[in-house]
Amino acid sequence: MLNVLMAVSEAAPFAKTGGLADVAGSLPKALIKGNENVKVAVIMPFYKTIPQNLRDKIEHKKYIYVRVGWRNQYCGIMTCKYENVDFYFIDNEYYFGRAGLYGYEDDAERFAYFCRAVLEAIPHIDFTPDIIHCHDWQTGMIPFLMKTQYQNNPIFKDIKTVFTIHNLKYQGIFPKSILHDLFSIDLDEYFTDDKLEFNGNANFMKAGIVYSDKITTVSPTYAGEIQYPFFGEGLHGILNARKNSLYGILNGIDYDEYNPSIDSHIFYKYNNSNLDFKNQNKLKLQESLNLPKRIDVPIVSIISRLVSQKGIDLIKCVLHKILQLDVQMVILGTGDKHYESLFKNAAYNYRGKVSANIMFDDDLAHKVYAGSDLLLMPSLFEPCGLGQIISLRYGCIPIVRETGGLKDTVTSFNEITREGNGFSFTNYNAHDMLYTIERAIKIYKDDKTWAMLVKRAMECDYSWNASARRYLELYDELIQ
Repeated sequence: MLNVLMAVSEAAPFAKTGGLADVAGSLPKALIKGNENVKVAVIMPFYKTIPQNLRDKIEHKKYIYVRVGWRNQYCGIMTCKYENVDFYFIDNEYYFGRAGLYGYEDDAERFAYFCRAVLEAIPHIDFTPDIIHCHDWQTGMIPFLMKTQYQNNPIFKDIKTVFTIHNLKYQGIFPKSILHDLFSIDLDEYFTDDKLEFNGNANFMKAGIVYSDKITTVSPTYAGEIQYPFFGEGLHGILNARKNSLYGILNGIDYDEYNPSIDSHIFYKYNNSNLDFKNQNKLKLQESLNLPKRIDVPIVSIISRLVSQKGIDLIKCVLHKILQLDVQMVILGTGDKHYESLFKNAAYNYRGKVSANIMFDDDLAHKVYAGSDLLLMPSLFEPCGLGQIISLRYGCIPIVRETGGLKDTVTSFNEITREGNGFSFTNYNAHDMLYTIERAIKIYKDDKTWAMLVKRAMECDYSWNASARRYLELYDELIQ
């Protein structure tokens, strides 16, 4: 029996700010599917924001106290079973009884507490892991603590650690003083450039990279990219040093949640044998967003955080040229105010061509995927990206820049060989992007070719099946 404990700061459906939660919610199910010899549990904070209908299912198991430097803090251990996966929750009202998940001045203390609480809770949760799989900077100190402060505890002697980088841009960087204050660390021994020091500060992400037994990130291309300065966010040197323990495993999506043939969010259910119903979704989407109802005009959608990483600067550069084409554009997302204003102004100036929905609305997101023809994702960098994978599932053809997981999942359509499942461009250049959009629209006008491309996109398999197998192989390597 292989026991894997996922340590995460968020997991769907309990708490979500981004793709990490989707991974933490769906990967455990994929790991145990058809595997009687694998058991997976998830441990995460018990946030105030967990929906009440889910809170009602969570039971108090017991409480302990956890040391955070000189502090001795309450730690409630909560539990529930969700879709055959055991979830454990670390309860502390002071740290997690707040409106949001991150962005507080004491985040270092909050997640220092969480990292130690995970280890202190293990003897009390009826689950002894062979592997602790840590995700992103919020759990980065767990491998460090195991190797330096728990190494003589017999419970932890044989436990191995995996650390997954979901986005290297967010590292958990704090003043070095927190290391002694929160972890009682000897700075002379551990605050060095090959351990926890990063430009004079402490770095939780770096701790996970240095001290875990294996490191993964969320696509093969991104695993290579982050070993170079442009993508490495200052950690490319340490990642190069550990390249023999670094693996790129592509994220998947939950094919039950994202399935147009059974999706209750969309107007009409469909599959690749009845694409007329996809067109009906398009007409209903246009109607609901006050756009002219036209089957013959392509809808180009952006479903994204509106931040520079997502390539919004490229769109800004040529937005007016895009909107001079015979297209409609739908934007769904929130982010930096100047990007939000860009699209609000476009919706005002191009009424009947642009619908700017500056919000996060999961129900509307499903409807937009189902009703759109093209999804625009011109990211500056993209560790994996889920939007393009979801769009393929719904027959919405992605236009992407060739970086990270976008390069691993989207192959540009070739008019001569008829190969490919989308459209892509290489350089971070607005006019290259515009040319690619124009090329996609030209092919859209060829009904026969477009129908073939939509069907091919819907036949792509980016479920968790292959990725789960790769994780299981990695776990097996560790414990043999």
